[in-house]
Amino acid sequence: MSTLTSAEVPVTPLRRVGTAGVFLLTLAAVVLLAAVHVTQGNADVGALDLLSGVLGGSDEGARVLLASRLPRLLAAVAVGAALGAAGSLMQSIARNPMASPDTLAVSAGAYLAVAAAAAFGLSLPLALSGGLALFGGLAAAALVLALSGGGRTGTTRLILAGSATALALGSLTNLVMILFEEATHGLFAWGSGSLVQSDLNAVAQLGPLIVACLLAAMLVGPKVDILGLGDDTAAVLGVNVRRLRLGLTVLAVVLSAAAVTIAGPIGFVGLCAPVIVRLLPKSIPGLHRNRSLLPLSALTGAIIVIGSDILLRALLGAQAGVDVPPGVVTTLLGAGVMIWLARRYRDAGPTRQPPAVRTVAARSRRAYLVIVAVCLTLLAAALVLGMLGGDRWLLTGDVANWLQGRTGRALTFVLDQRYPRVLAAVLAGAALAVAGAAVQAVCRNPLAEPGVLGVTAGAGVGAIALLAFVPLAGVWSMSAVAFAGALAAFAVVYGLSWRGGLNSDRLVLIGVAVQAACTAVTILIIVKSNPWNTAMALTWLSGSTYGRVPVQLIPVALALVVSIPLLAWLRRDLDLLSLNEDTPRVLGVPLEPVRLAALGASVLLTSTAVSAVGVVGFVGLIAPHAARALVGARHSRVLPVAVLLGAVLVSLADTLGRTVIAPAQVPAGLVTALIGTPYFVWLLWRSRAR
Repeated sequence: MSTLTSAEVPVTPLRRVGTAGVFLLTLAAVVLLAAVHVTQGNADVGALDLLSGVLGGSDEGARVLLASRLPRLLAAVAVGAALGAAGSLMQSIARNPMASPDTLAVSAGAYLAVAAAAAFGLSLPLALSGGLALFGGLAAAALVLALSGGGRTGTTRLILAGSATALALGSLTNLVMILFEEATHGLFAWGSGSLVQSDLNAVAQLGPLIVACLLAAMLVGPKVDILGLGDDTAAVLGVNVRRLRLGLTVLAVVLSAAAVTIAGPIGFVGLCAPVIVRLLPKSIPGLHRNRSLLPLSALTGAIIVIGSDILLRALLGAQAGVDVPPGVVTTLLGAGVMIWLARRYRDAGPTRQPPAVRTVAARSRRAYLVIVAVCLTLLAAALVLGMLGGDRWLLTGDVANWLQGRTGRALTFVLDQRYPRVLAAVLAGAALAVAGAAVQAVCRNPLAEPGVLGVTAGAGVGAIALLAFVPLAGVWSMSAVAFAGALAAFAVVYGLSWRGGLNSDRLVLIGVAVQAACTAVTILIIVKSNPWNTAMALTWLSGSTYGRVPVQLIPVALALVVSIPLLAWLRRDLDLLSLNEDTPRVLGVPLEPVRLAALGASVLLTSTAVSAVGVVGFVGLIAPHAARALVGARHSRVLPVAVLLGAVLVSLADTLGRTVIAPAQVPAGLVTALIGTPYFVWLLWRSRAR
């Protein structure tokens, strides 16, 4: 990432304060917010009662302070400081201002490890629980950094690698919570952080570890400053770059794991805190050296967490401090910071090139027709397998008799329930594949898909809101609301991405930020409307065909009928658009109308697919890329093959999900995520090598 494009920083009073003054002001802000924080709570105990309790005049005030409010406050301070410092270290390691425990999937890895332990009924002591979270976070961070070249090969690659890894780990976590609902009860809301503490044990045990990591990181601060000059320069100046980077990564992950162990994954604090500190005037002596930057980021992280908790309870009431995770507020804040960064920063030089993924040369017409025939055969086989498979396996003769109306009541009931599910999976897979092909052409990035533009999450917000507040709403209402949510998310992403033109990298980065914000809103809706029915919400957010009826298939079928001819008509423009920015202009292609038409079709297809089967990930990534690998890059051939491959993928995922652990079921979206993640990892690794 290059430095800020703004001109000289204006003169501000902070320049005359100095580094010590900035520290004192930040510390004073922490103390002031802490004083406000302890006055909030469910108990009818005010500030005077608490003060009296501290002075020994009120037993009730002392009891409330020690049993509830002080543990919550200290947890907020510890978690904020740990995440702020971890984010500062990760940004220094990657030399990328968008690196954080969230974008590197550290929190997702730690969350999965804790959820898995809970699912198997393991009641671990705090030290072992923290070690388990450390292992999960370290594994996730190592994978993301390996795929993104340490984060130095471009922001887009880093964010895509982190988002995909977090999605895969989140899918595994959701699967664990669905299959072990009783054992993991309460972990859904905890997955966005919870500052509720019954005692001081967690902070007392992990607080010294956080302080030790901060001190260790500050000791090597001068070496980290040298590392910022570049690997070659640092090596010439005597810094062991590999050892230093490894040590800093371990420290950052330990800090993140400690935060997750205390309060769960509280999102985007590690992104926001260092960015806010780096906005301070550079003329203040020593302020932007790591020995100052690190503790300031820790204090700023504490301010963000405490302030978010205060804001949450001030707006939604004291009970919201128990019901609503503070990570909802910090994620919304982090999404705003990420959008600001995406609009203000840009990659420099060769790292601005999108990830290159090799495609085959154009096939002959005969080879193309053979591939289409094979895909049609696979789709027919997937349809048959979908009708036969389930908690009760049937024979092809049973299906033939059912088609002729000659089956008994039991078989008729089973197949009447099964065929809408099979068709829903096929139609949704086809819709998501076409949407992915359109998005990849517009973004000129074979690793993009509708989900990274916020469209899928926006549709999910609309659908979950309708399910929560109008549970008896009809199919058309669901489709309309999902489309409205997807359209609103797309409008925000497109509008914020426009700065004298549409930059594909900026579009992806802002889309990921809007996706995170929509996910936070979805969690807020769920925990406020029906916190006890998280299985329903998780099933929907994981993509499921359970309980589908024929009328629910009509919107997605109509969307396909409208969108496929439109994109087929634009096929040559999409071919040119996927090359570069200049060629279409030279050849007279109206860029903005074509982009809007293609992305509008993608929004329509994605929203109707979400209304039909919920949120299904990776299909829009895998199917178009696999189609290009089979038939070349021409959209006249990519679109039909992608339609068939998407339909096959979701159909097989749905069948596998309802047969592998029958009578229990795995949502189709989780299966596609588990299938898609290795493929995505392979794509990133292959393009990294190239």
